Amino acid sequence: MTITATCHCGATRIELPDLPAEVKQCNCTYCHRTGAVWGYYKPEDVRVVSASHDAVYAPNVVNEHHFCAHCGGNTHGASPDWASMYNNDGTLKEGMSEGIPAQIFGVNLRMIDDLDLATLDIVKIDGRNSW
Repeated sequence: MTITATCHCGATRIELPDLPAEVKQCNCTYCHRTGAVWGYYKPEDVRVVSASHDAVYAPNVVNEHHFCAHCGGNTHGASPDWASMYNNDGTLKEGMSEGIPAQIFGVNLRMIDDLDLATLDIVKIDGRNSW
């Protein structure tokens, strides 16, 4: 089953294979302002069908936030897979050492029409104090 996420004006369209088992809401200074609820995928599992008005905000060298320059929808992003190394409270997972993990593709699930976020188990991430 393919799920499609779109910005408000429809210029950005992203196809997802399914809803992830776990979704996350981060309190970092960026995510807090945008209100994003993130579903994370391997980059090869997601297809950006169109992004004719795509703009990128990269606050540092490892995170990219994509948004539609026409309607302003915060659609997706690419970042290191911090969850593979860190617990939700920001502590390092057992057996891990500091560093930057492989990239992961995040999609703002608020861009999926008619998705009732109340039906999802949303994990709160302390990005403000973790990274």
